Amino acid sequence: MAWLVAGLGNPGPEYERSPHNLGFLAVDRFAERNGIRITRPEAQAWVGLGKIGATDVVVAKPQTFMNLSGGSVKVLLDKYSLPLENLLLVYDELALPFGQLRIRPRGSAAGHNGVSSVIRSVGSEEFCRLRIGCSPGHKGGKEYLLSPMRREQLKELDSILDLASEAIEAITAKGAEQAMAIFNRRAQSEPETNG
Repeated sequence: MAWLVAGLGNPGPEYERSPHNLGFLAVDRFAERNGIRITRPEAQAWVGLGKIGATDVVVAKPQTFMNLSGGSVKVLLDKYSLPLENLLLVYDELALPFGQLRIRPRGSAAGHNGVSSVIRSVGSEEFCRLRIGCSPGHKGGKEYLLSPMRREQLKELDSILDLASEAIEAITAKGAEQAMAIFNRRAQSEPETNG
């Protein structure tokens, strides 16, 4: 069964390396590592098709701006006849320390407008998500999320995106439960745990 891997972010060069675009950056890295070109315009998104082992994957970056991402995700699920349990949403998470990963098989939006849009559009919270921590270690609001990442964050970015890509590969190849056992445990063994 195929997976839809949808990264959340905002289109446009001014947002390209902002914390709120970690979902876009992670699916870009995943696609690059697996020879997938995200170049097809479909359902108000850039889409790429490929395989992880024997599993087909549809990789998407909705271009509607974050708060309207759900419509694009719903159209792609319908177009490729995919059940909701085969949706993986990849996005930034302000409640987690910068760079920490959390895989969850379901859950609320927890204040994330992009996730709220997807939940409204698909009518359910029953889909897998990979949350990538973006907390700056102090109070960070909308201005922080939409501004370019700081130099010290950019230094860590490559290794974070590689790890996120490995997590996406594990989820699509082995399922959320097995991937959680590897990646959530890895995060908890680090000194900073939050969320």
